[in-house]
Amino acid sequence: MSITADPSSTRRGIGSSPDPDERATPDNRTGPGRADSGPNRGGPNRGRAAGRTDPRGDRPPTVDHLDLRDRVATAAAGAVDHLLALQADQGWWKGELQTNVTMDAEDLMLRRFFGILTDEEAAASGRWIRSQQQADGTWATFHGGPSDLSTTAEAYVALKIAGDDVDAPHMTAARDFVRARGGLARTRVFTRIWLALFGEWSWDDLPVMPPEMVLLPEWFPLNIYDFGCWARQTIVPLTIVGTLRPVRPLGVSVAELRVDPDPGARAGGSSGPRPSALAKLSWAGAFNALDRALHAYHRRPLGPLRELALRRGAEWIVARQEADGGWGGIQPPWVYSIMALHLLGYPMDHPVIVAGFAGLDRFTVREDTPGGPIRRLEACQSPVWDTALAVVALADAGVSGDHPAMVKAASWMLAEEVDVPGDWSVRRPALRPAGWAFEFDNDLYPDVDDTAEVVLALRRVGESTTDARLATRIGGAVERGVAWTIGMRSASGGWAAFDADNTSVLPTKLPFCDFGEVVDPPSADVTAHVVEMLGDLGRSGDGVTRGGVTWLLDNQEPGGSWFGRWGVNHVYGTGAAVPALVAAGLSTDHPSIRRAVRWLEDHQTPEGGWGEDLRSYVDPAWVGRGTPTASQTGWALLALLAAGEHGSEATRRGVAWLAATQRSDGTWDEPHFTGTGFPWDFSINYHLYRLVFPLTALGRYLDGGPQPGGTGRPQSAGVHGSAGRSRRPGPGRSVPAQSVAVDPAPPGHTAIPGHTAIPGHTAPGKTAPGSAPGERVSGVPAS
Repeated sequence: MSITADPSSTRRGIGSSPDPDERATPDNRTGPGRADSGPNRGGPNRGRAAGRTDPRGDRPPTVDHLDLRDRVATAAAGAVDHLLALQADQGWWKGELQTNVTMDAEDLMLRRFFGILTDEEAAASGRWIRSQQQADGTWATFHGGPSDLSTTAEAYVALKIAGDDVDAPHMTAARDFVRARGGLARTRVFTRIWLALFGEWSWDDLPVMPPEMVLLPEWFPLNIYDFGCWARQTIVPLTIVGTLRPVRPLGVSVAELRVDPDPGARAGGSSGPRPSALAKLSWAGAFNALDRALHAYHRRPLGPLRELALRRGAEWIVARQEADGGWGGIQPPWVYSIMALHLLGYPMDHPVIVAGFAGLDRFTVREDTPGGPIRRLEACQSPVWDTALAVVALADAGVSGDHPAMVKAASWMLAEEVDVPGDWSVRRPALRPAGWAFEFDNDLYPDVDDTAEVVLALRRVGESTTDARLATRIGGAVERGVAWTIGMRSASGGWAAFDADNTSVLPTKLPFCDFGEVVDPPSADVTAHVVEMLGDLGRSGDGVTRGGVTWLLDNQEPGGSWFGRWGVNHVYGTGAAVPALVAAGLSTDHPSIRRAVRWLEDHQTPEGGWGEDLRSYVDPAWVGRGTPTASQTGWALLALLAAGEHGSEATRRGVAWLAATQRSDGTWDEPHFTGTGFPWDFSINYHLYRLVFPLTALGRYLDGGPQPGGTGRPQSAGVHGSAGRSRRPGPGRSVPAQSVAVDPAPPGHTAIPGHTAIPGHTAPGKTAPGSAPGERVSGVPAS
């Protein structure tokens, strides 16, 4: 079977490869730039803070005798200089988005699957993977985290591909760990899918997800729009891959990772003892029975229906390829979409496939090290999010809206506004498109969190700029973004990241879904950012704002904190919720605010900072506990300052800790991961968080903090003495972002609403590879 479509359109950003020395350079709108590579561009003083001369990062003795306010002012000035120096010429900021070595292991396996892996790539990736191995021979999913079975197994496979000696101590230690934990049978489903691609695991022993899912209407249980957008974009191509079940040579064997016999392993990919009669009546029992039925259907599918499903799936995938060649802006749907289309007959020189691999190359970080070149893959990129956070931080530190950096940033964000419908419109078909996405190219997947933060950032520029034309443009974009955000509210009164009312529990019960979040319900951090945005706009009395406030109050934890969906964890959620509630008019004396303050005070570390380990997502003993970090200390201070605690001992100790731990170049060291893609399962170290959140907190501290019962706006100028008024947004989040351009369904094909063609998607200047208008998907009869 061959299912192909020949695109004639070209997409922005496809073409030249990035300089090997540059970090994941974006498309032709963005030139080279590395937002976390050092203070080498764009700002005054090249990031050198006054009074800091020791390259080791030690504070000069002359700083120690200064009073606290002077020390904070010096720290804030250095942070401003460093942040300004990181801005790209086009106006954006972007820090590296660091994850774990499964990204790099799977990149090697992907290239081996397609037969394009070079010795140089294998060696460079192998060096990086090896460098991340822990002392006990295992790999974790975050800095300082516990050993992870699936990550260690994938790293071991990748290093065998790279040519590592299986008898070398580091390989022996990894292999012993995998076997001691039960071997490959105990790894997650995604790991075993990668192994099945090379015959190292049986496709029969994996859960089945039939491609016919793409044909289900939006009202039917387990239709693809019941899944969160990141899961949806991963599942559609995987249903094709799992149907066609390819097996290609790995070049090595990893049979030594099996524990023979695999105790309790059963067809369908589950393991453990067979369920009791009572267990069969549970959700797990019901869905395991469904999986057995789907295995039977896989062996004898309805031919015409399956052929239709495969064609529809191909159309759905091609329609959602992004302008940069990717899918969803994140690694999983990207690699599986390339694989699915290739298996359906798309050749390696097809424009869709060429663009897909070119986009992955731009997500690749390359560095020279004493041990040789290394390469690693970013799972996602966050320029819109980072830019909004940077503008807020600078404005709150007193940088005027007329500053060239602020003008460039605002102009760039305005150009990134989304004006076409995407998957979100399936649940909100009458809502006018608007908002902002996470990445450079993300038109189909704007998200509520980015939109709220961009609105806050643009208003800071718009309210202090003297450029009337820029202020007018900002006003229009803000109005559209706010309307879209309000329209994305869920029925509960809260907001999720990408979709409205994406709350079905059924997807979470599938045997296939044993890793990460698969639905997108409202969260405290996203809801807080929206409530804060509405409060900043003077809409505290609106019903929609009051509904958001009620949602936040109803979802406060008994101890006084809020759960953090997109950042770690209760410190993050509390740092978002308290500023939002105060901005929306809640008194700082309100019992919920006082409980939050007490919780933060109780969880301040002896050093004076705040830290929370990712283990807090699975072990209550870790809630609010961990090594103090700059970003989490910034979040806690944002909450305390919003709560009127400017003069409290906790606040003074917090800002003193930030001033004392700052590096000589104006930023902070932060090896710990404080962001999440999926709580606990997939963790993120946003390299810009260590700078923007401490700076925001220091700027607000110098502004004197909000007046009790007020809107949270500071009463004085910041460290630069400019008229930059603060609205104290809570901390930000990062999401596996997704977007794409969509072409109309080919003639002869009836587009299922919300499934294939999204009318009016391709915006001026934002065309992308995919089926060109007027072309049909060949090789399959028209429906």
